Amino acid sequence: MDKIVLASNNKGKLAEFQALFETLGIQLINQGSLGITEAEEPYHTFLENALTKARHASAAAGLPALADDSGLVVPALNGAPGVLSARYASTAGGEKSDSANNHYLVEQLQTVQDRRAFYVACLVFVRHVEDPCPIVAQSFWHGEIVADARGENGFGYDPHFYLPDLGCTAAQMDKAHKNSVSHRALALKKLMLELKDYA
Repeated sequence: MDKIVLASNNKGKLAEFQALFETLGIQLINQGSLGITEAEEPYHTFLENALTKARHASAAAGLPALADDSGLVVPALNGAPGVLSARYASTAGGEKSDSANNHYLVEQLQTVQDRRAFYVACLVFVRHVEDPCPIVAQSFWHGEIVADARGENGFGYDPHFYLPDLGCTAAQMDKAHKNSVSHRALALKKLMLELKDYA
């Protein structure tokens, strides 16, 4: 196994993942560079959507595939934004953007006292499209939502995702620190341990 297709067209994500896979002697290929379209994500769970994306990319490329599905969960909002994190505001007629999503989230929490939240990252690796035993790595990053945006680093809900233990939002952290403790970083560490045994 020397090549894996990444079920994403996000260049930043490709660079982040590729740096880790190079240590295993594995080349990570962006699905867009192979002309593979993005898969539908019709499910209500991160796991089902990640598995669907991985199988779609593997079938189209004829290679092992890696996919991730991630987002923010607020228990007091019945788990919203959840798998709709990237387009949360658009579910209420707003635009699809980070600023609109954050504005809508804060609006939904105006009368809510429990503002606990957590980021989820679910990674799925399939050896081939019919892999009966995909490798799944899932991790969480716990914090709470604050009404006022703080910090200019990060993206998504980071300016409103406050970490009480660190006394800052995810957007106030430097990139290196965030990439060592975030939900995606922890999920990647789990996945790499599994892949080292496989590779």
